[in-house]
Amino acid sequence: MSTLTKFTHSCVRFDDGDRSLVIDPGVFSEVDAALEGVGGVLITHEHPDHVNVDAVRAAAKADPRLQVWAPPNLAAAFELAEQATAVTPGETFRAVGFDVEVFGGQHAVLHPSVPVIQNNCYLVDGAVYHPGDSFIVPTKPVQLLLLPLHAPWSKTAEVIDFAVSMRAPNAIQIHDAMLNEVGTGFVEGHVKRIAGEHGVEYTHADPQSSLDI
Repeated sequence: MSTLTKFTHSCVRFDDGDRSLVIDPGVFSEVDAALEGVGGVLITHEHPDHVNVDAVRAAAKADPRLQVWAPPNLAAAFELAEQATAVTPGETFRAVGFDVEVFGGQHAVLHPSVPVIQNNCYLVDGAVYHPGDSFIVPTKPVQLLLLPLHAPWSKTAEVIDFAVSMRAPNAIQIHDAMLNEVGTGFVEGHVKRIAGEHGVEYTHADPQSSLDI
């Protein structure tokens, strides 16, 4: 059984014995704690709230066993040679012992004047789904949805509809650093009520709290 730890914003870490994998250690997250002793890092896209490039690069240079997987443009930008691997939607691979499948392809539209960038969604061990900055629904069932609760590219109705369309038995929030307690409670209340009617059990996860998966 793996343990999932939720860090601030969109960063989560999987630990299973001596295996550890982190997704999206960004600048809003407790990066040092997330990356401590980690074996692999998955990055959904290049925005700083999802990747602290300097911290990931430094961790990889300090430990040549650490591996990073990211969209092609970002993988090249790390300048880590064989420690950084480019992955795209449709690919499956093993990341430090965890099975990973890639979905998605592009970031949600923020504004017509803002260019759309690459965005990978990751399904880990066929159970936990991290959509990055998107509402892409994968073609496989998901046990635990990491739900982007609030973003400049979304509105509450879309968050609710995404949770409902996923039909995951369980969901916790990510992408929540820009909400205060009032805003968090407002969005979560609607998600819990409406998605719950469709069989989704939503639970709030505090930063650096853990759950077994």
